[in-house]
Amino acid sequence: MGEAVRVVRDGGVLEITLDRPPANAIDGATSRALGDAFERLHTDCGLRVAIVTGGGERFFSAGWDLKAAASDDAGATDYGPHGFAGLPDYHELDKPVIAAVNGYAAGGGFELALAADLIVAAEHAQFFLPEAQVGILPDGGGINRLPRRVPYNLAVEMMMTGRRLSAAEGLALGLLAAVVPAAELMAKARERAQAICASAPLSVKAIKQILKRIEPLSVDDSIRLMREKRAELPAYAAMWDSEDAREGPRAFAEKRKPVWKGR
Repeated sequence: MGEAVRVVRDGGVLEITLDRPPANAIDGATSRALGDAFERLHTDCGLRVAIVTGGGERFFSAGWDLKAAASDDAGATDYGPHGFAGLPDYHELDKPVIAAVNGYAAGGGFELALAADLIVAAEHAQFFLPEAQVGILPDGGGINRLPRRVPYNLAVEMMMTGRRLSAAEGLALGLLAAVVPAAELMAKARERAQAICASAPLSVKAIKQILKRIEPLSVDDSIRLMREKRAELPAYAAMWDSEDAREGPRAFAEKRKPVWKGR
């Protein structure tokens, strides 16, 4: 059996593939490997964005490996410093992640996708949270994030009954950024990743930081935070004081592509 998590770098893009047949379920070792991959994204200055996907065509991830969790192996539930699947609890990560959902995203697999900044999906993908059917609940970020991404009543139904959401429904609700045939999924994810790489890196970092901070605030309070408390948004302050903030307008005036330096 090969590595459960494969990592490939393509320029500024880090492609992370969860490949643990038959269902890409996540045990402790797999979670730690995912966490290491997202840590690499965070710390490597040359990386701009990550794509996380699943191996095979049926499952993105079935989520928590219940068999491993029920074993006597203490390492099976040691998920690493960033928690289960390495992303849902990684609050310091300041670069975007695209989830390329190639099949069923169930339980913790759906929570992994929800923790990404963009989700693109294959036409046959399905999203569901079956935890209540096995006596637990989606506390890997699902109960926190899903009601913010889809209508509240639908989120409750999905969490309490295990109701499945199709890719077409997810696209119509705005949960997904794109839905494509399975054969085109990675091309679509890479297209979105390259579009992010074409933007100014400090701008992307500031957008991610601001979105996270203003989520619980009113519009007025969020604007006040940005205008009057810029020091509390260091990525935002760094963007305005950067060479790139001057390069963008200059390149526009000179009718050329900007050359971003990330400083």
